[in-house]
Amino acid sequence: MIALDTNVLVRFLVADDMAQHQRVVALFRRGIARGETFFVGDVVVAELTWVLRAAYRFERVQIGAALRALLEAEHLVFESTDLLRRALLRFQAGSAGFADCLIAARGHEAGCATLVTFDRALLGQSGVAEP
Repeated sequence: MIALDTNVLVRFLVADDMAQHQRVVALFRRGIARGETFFVGDVVVAELTWVLRAAYRFERVQIGAALRALLEAEHLVFESTDLLRRALLRFQAGSAGFADCLIAARGHEAGCATLVTFDRALLGQSGVAEP
């Protein structure tokens, strides 16, 4: 298994540097041909969504579509697939950032009844309250 950093996924998705994009595509092709899988950590996914929004001005719908496509990719192995899917549902249903939705989903997965926050975008979601 090969771990992927955020910038590798950014180059793959955005293709703003064609030389780096082609290197990532070649890496995936070589790995797949050898039966390799590629590991994507939760922090990488959170950082990816932030980079796509802040640096590349992706809209929420575009970010959601990119995440869904990655989560469905056969050769990608995620640290917490089910957790990321739940965070993605929260993200698509509300206005909070993906990292905040991941925090809420992680808390609920850990058995927490409530996430307390001052984040107004999260406050409308299930299981989230002000302190």
